[in-house]
Amino acid sequence: MLLGVDTGGTFTNFVLFDGASLRVHKVLSTPHAPEQAILQGVRELGLEGEPLQVVHGSTVATNAALQGKGVRTVFITNHGLKDLLTLGRQARRELYNLQPHPVTPPVPAELCLETGGRSGAHGELVEALSDEELAQLVEQVIALKPEAVAINLLFSFLDDRFEKQIEAALNEIQGGELFISRSSAILPEYKEYERGITTWLNAWVGPLVEGYLQRLEAGLKVDQTGASVSVMQSSGNTIEASLAGRQAVHMLLSGPAGGLSAAKHMGALAGREHLLTFDMGGTSTDVALIDGELQLTSEGRIGPWPVAVPMVDMHTIGAGGGSIARVDAGGLLQVGPESAGAVPGPACYGKGGLEATVTDANLVLGRLRPDAFLGGEMSLDVAAAEQAVGAIAEKLEIGLHEAAEGIIKIANEHMARALRVISVQRGIDPRQMTLACFGGAGGLHVCALAEALGMNQALVPIHGGVLSALGMLTAPRGRQLSRTHQGLLADIPLNEIEEALASLQQEGEASLALEGVTNITASPGLDLRYKGQSYTLNVAWSGDISEASEAFHLVHQERYGHRLELPVELVNLRLRLRGPTPELPINTMDESGEKVVPEQGMLHGINGPVEIYQRDKLRPG
Repeated sequence: MLLGVDTGGTFTNFVLFDGASLRVHKVLSTPHAPEQAILQGVRELGLEGEPLQVVHGSTVATNAALQGKGVRTVFITNHGLKDLLTLGRQARRELYNLQPHPVTPPVPAELCLETGGRSGAHGELVEALSDEELAQLVEQVIALKPEAVAINLLFSFLDDRFEKQIEAALNEIQGGELFISRSSAILPEYKEYERGITTWLNAWVGPLVEGYLQRLEAGLKVDQTGASVSVMQSSGNTIEASLAGRQAVHMLLSGPAGGLSAAKHMGALAGREHLLTFDMGGTSTDVALIDGELQLTSEGRIGPWPVAVPMVDMHTIGAGGGSIARVDAGGLLQVGPESAGAVPGPACYGKGGLEATVTDANLVLGRLRPDAFLGGEMSLDVAAAEQAVGAIAEKLEIGLHEAAEGIIKIANEHMARALRVISVQRGIDPRQMTLACFGGAGGLHVCALAEALGMNQALVPIHGGVLSALGMLTAPRGRQLSRTHQGLLADIPLNEIEEALASLQQEGEASLALEGVTNITASPGLDLRYKGQSYTLNVAWSGDISEASEAFHLVHQERYGHRLELPVELVNLRLRLRGPTPELPINTMDESGEKVVPEQGMLHGINGPVEIYQRDKLRPG
């Protein structure tokens, strides 16, 4: 029994594959303890006592990072660099504000420790790490009583012996229970600030993720026989839960990655491999581009911090079904980014919400059926929705339905703008692609968004409301590995690149073997840039240096509109390892040949009744 679980801000979604067919289920999320909603869903699905394999998309790491609720973490670096994370890139958020508010440093000064063990830019020894200094460092850590430690020494991606020494010494304290995050294991790449922040984030939220997964596994084993848990990573691959806690930073986009995995799967089934996607849930909307494969980036962010590990390349905005509508001080209608969440939720949920949301506006306009929400398992309160939207209408001095339409139009424009960011602003014409929607509210808005972008095709998948949960079951086991290897591409011997990639492949295959994964596919790539540039573009590695160089010129021209007659520089080696992709039967339309008799309903803006079809009763054509 395979169970895909996606924990969202409003609902926790389930997709169960019992070996023959798919079942879907939803329960309201329990943000204070997400495992409670999962265990409730397992009980409601009647899975007690069943051997169960759970694949989970978790928001625990994301929420902890965004809400600033990580654990007490010590940051260890070389002498003279303890302010590294505080200084950052010295970029100002408000360029023209002469009196900006001070930004709270990620790690308080008293938790930043300095030590020896410094390597140079070419891997040479600059400063040794003595036994006395190491013992002193351990004593400082013991005195500070942290729950986690992040170790980030200069150029440790070239020589990690000092980081390993510190890790081994710290493992001797607290009975080996101290959570330790080492930069040479988390992100062996150059750029000390990005590497430091990523390593610190992994330590800061790691104990929370590890504890949560342990509670979930324990809760499942109370009711289950031989239950196992895997977790979706931000790159669209899954990993055993027992290993995931130590790599918590790879879970910051866990849920959205599941949705994109399923969208890719559905697009391939429909013969549409070039997709713009939008995942509209209760709290936010994630938009992304799929060009045959999931597009990854190592320049992602979580809140104010850069996260340099590979993750799905997406753009997120605060527009969802639960986004709150309000009239601002200037008398203008605004929608989001604040959300009603799961509790109290939109006014129409009848759980104490009083403010109008996008879901309330859709209900007022007749686009949601009050007696058919969640497949008829939940009834919506039309009067409460009309009262909430009516308060907006009164302030704007317009009619009830005009106010509801205004809320929808503003929410749509927010999402259309986000879709342009990941297409038009990158030189990609959205009219050549298919718009794929998912999330509970996606189908309500897909046509308006396609029209806004001049797109002619839209894909509304089966199980769209739980597609992220379905994606947990379509994603392969895998790893994303990288290592900095700098130099002019033309000057690096071919065997040097091949040997470094072979070393990465050996490391990744050994890790996947622990999970029993065989038939592993390797996809190597290079991060390249023109000499003198700061940022890179990734190209596939075919084993030929001149081909890689020309591929970079072409990608640069496509993205920026020009190519330069400058030497091409290699920065990082990347390797994607994946096991076999699971195959699932997708329930399609009813082909029984029986005539479908539609129901009748009323929609605002349409004179006379409209026909309502149940999707699972539609026949091809």
